[in-house]
Amino acid sequence: MPRTDADLIVDPDTYTSGVPHDALTRLRERDVVRIDDFWAVFRHEDVRTVLRTPSVFSSHRGATQIRDPRPDDLAYVQRMMLNQDPPSHTRLRRMLTRAFTPRAVALLEDRIRANAREIVAGLSGDFAHDVADLPLLTLADVFGVPRQDRALLYDWSNRVIGFHDPEYALSSSSTAGMTDMALQALELRPDDGRDPRARDGMPDLYAYAHALGAHKRAHPSDDVVSNLMREDLSLEEFENLFWLFSVAGNETLRNGIPGGMIALLSHPAEYARLRADRSLLPLAVEEMLRWWTPVMHFRRTCVRDTSLSGQEIRAGDKVVVWFSSANRDERVFTDPHRFDVGRREADHLSFGHGPHFCLGAQLARTQIRAVFDAVLDLPRLLELDGEISRLRSNF
Repeated sequence: MPRTDADLIVDPDTYTSGVPHDALTRLRERDVVRIDDFWAVFRHEDVRTVLRTPSVFSSHRGATQIRDPRPDDLAYVQRMMLNQDPPSHTRLRRMLTRAFTPRAVALLEDRIRANAREIVAGLSGDFAHDVADLPLLTLADVFGVPRQDRALLYDWSNRVIGFHDPEYALSSSSTAGMTDMALQALELRPDDGRDPRARDGMPDLYAYAHALGAHKRAHPSDDVVSNLMREDLSLEEFENLFWLFSVAGNETLRNGIPGGMIALLSHPAEYARLRADRSLLPLAVEEMLRWWTPVMHFRRTCVRDTSLSGQEIRAGDKVVVWFSSANRDERVFTDPHRFDVGRREADHLSFGHGPHFCLGAQLARTQIRAVFDAVLDLPRLLELDGEISRLRSNF
């Protein structure tokens, strides 16, 4: 049977060849589309409407992944900030804002730039692998994870985001030099391929979170985990926040920076233009984020009967917004499939919109700029050396 556009966009195998933008363009013309057991939302304005209206489209009711959590897991994952609505979401977010203010990010900038230059100066040939260390180093500093344990963050994000990719599903880095609390946590790591998105799938992450929290209570410093130990947090809230830091704060940037490099390599004239005019770099970073959308979709659940662009949606229905479509909406972006380092239409949705707008957006931008500042300072253009290997994931 011929595959439909809906089949293409949900099949993780599709993405090993790239994002199916032709299919998304056709679906965008149809507006809100029923796929399997959810409504898929493709247009920029409709996506914004869903994201800014948590009273109608809830992050909490069914969490934020297309698949429904197991009934035993739902109550637990609902304690994660990502899966909450105001005012509960607002309360948790307020605890974290101090680490992500412009002043806090500015204090980290020199260290980020130094790390980025060291990484780019020592490129091995596997760009994605090399630059993955920048967000790991940054997260370790911001959250108070010992730098020698940062490979734990790498493995956890691989296992969660790469669950459908056999290369990543059982990721296991070298333990050389790790702290005792890391080694003790790793004794609990499952190697049987169980679902890492379920409560019992990441026991090593939760064990490490508890050990790090106890260490920070005894030896507090100026980092996020130390600050959380002073807050009125439940055990489930702390565990879920640590899960969110370890995965979301790491994987998105590891995806976005190589995506930006692929954009430049695929558009040599734009690469040369950016090298000739470094003042375009802030615009180029926004265009990289639009053109290569790191997170492709998120789910909400409708909590009361409503309509969206004329489509009737019932209470209890799943609604999935597709950022990778909204970021190429012809109604918002001129010639949206063209990569333009000087584009001034910067209204992309790669950091989300509304109450869940990415808390670490400024920190992410700072790191992307630091990497490409170093790349543009290299004496020669970087070139592709072989085929691009893409993650098997529709997310």
